[in-house]
Amino acid sequence: MLDINWIRKNPEALDRALADRGDEPAAGRLIALDEARRAHVQELQKAQGARNAASKEIGKAKASGDEDAAQKLIEEVAKLKSFLQEGEAKERALEEELRAALAQIPNVPLDDVPVGADESANVELRTFGNPKLDDRAPEHFEIGENLSLMDFETAAKLSGARFVVLKGELARLERALGQFMLDLHTREHGYTEVLPPMLVRDEVLFGTAQLPKFAEDQYAANAPDEEEGETSSRLWLIPTAEVPLTNLVRESILTEEELPLRFTALTPCFRSEAGSAGRDTRGMLRQHQFNKVELVSITSGATSQQEQERMTACAEEVLKRLELPYRVVVLSTGDMGFAAQRTYDIEVWLPGQGAYREISSCSVCGDFQARRMNARYRPSGEKQPQFVHTLNGSGVAVGRALIAVMENYVNADGSITVPAALRPYLGGQERIGA
Repeated sequence: MLDINWIRKNPEALDRALADRGDEPAAGRLIALDEARRAHVQELQKAQGARNAASKEIGKAKASGDEDAAQKLIEEVAKLKSFLQEGEAKERALEEELRAALAQIPNVPLDDVPVGADESANVELRTFGNPKLDDRAPEHFEIGENLSLMDFETAAKLSGARFVVLKGELARLERALGQFMLDLHTREHGYTEVLPPMLVRDEVLFGTAQLPKFAEDQYAANAPDEEEGETSSRLWLIPTAEVPLTNLVRESILTEEELPLRFTALTPCFRSEAGSAGRDTRGMLRQHQFNKVELVSITSGATSQQEQERMTACAEEVLKRLELPYRVVVLSTGDMGFAAQRTYDIEVWLPGQGAYREISSCSVCGDFQARRMNARYRPSGEKQPQFVHTLNGSGVAVGRALIAVMENYVNADGSITVPAALRPYLGGQERIGA
């Protein structure tokens, strides 16, 4: 969430940033809501002052024996009290109206983010490896089905479209990928492993900006009341471990010495894929349920942009160890996420598609999420706390890593060579066959 005081001082900058994102201007509307709230607060303050003054005069009037004046003052105080009670309710309503409006406004991109309407304006930063070019290269679902280890038909019977059943050695390979990533990030990259809840409250999704704007992309579940055994509240299946990991610091004040905090988790992720009809309908690229290793950093404002470079390098190292060709691109203003100031996408090469496809997004969000979570830190030697900065990235999507390994390591006979980095997790196994 953006700071309304910053918006008041920089209305043109906000509207320019919104235009770069393809959104309508909003500064005027937000400032008008804030001015209405401020004007009402001033009225309340005046009324409070008048009530206090009248209350003092009552005692003086009674002391002087002027009962008529005292009675008039008592009636005036009663009216002011009633006005204040109604006014305080209106103040809360005005504050909520402003907060709700601010909650719909995306983050302001950093100055170096390329301006463009969509992914066509993304800018390539670097590449790794040599993409395998072969018009006859099979796609992952062909490889998996030929090995009888990937079953979409049975998954559809169980759950519907965009689900998969992995069997045998492919299931082991996906498990090995997740374990390998966690070990790399915790043992070499300094992240703390966390096993968070998979179900979270409304305010937790609000904190990382999935709510309220993107409710249709989430899966909701009803939470039973612990005492009555009846449905009493709603919980949400996490779309990414970014949600619980970032919210670990919600409603807290850290010390500067505690920063940076770095968390990682391997969790299932659940997404409705609203609006993706007709896109990636074959295979595992776009699923309602998938596994992902997430990276989250909590930093000071001075170090967050440097931390984004570090986080991206940590995610890249996964693909380097697996010897998978990839490229890194910086997303344009029209392609990056709602909460991001800047996003680097890592795109892995898929020979079956003859294309690079996203396998990780590493975003710096500034204090945008921290304001929604009320997550702060106190700089050394200062009394006034400041909002932390938050970052998140995939380290990486496990299902898409499995796809990339299958397509880049498939052999002419349909078997899959196990990358050297994964063999210790498979008991030294070097090949997956039928």
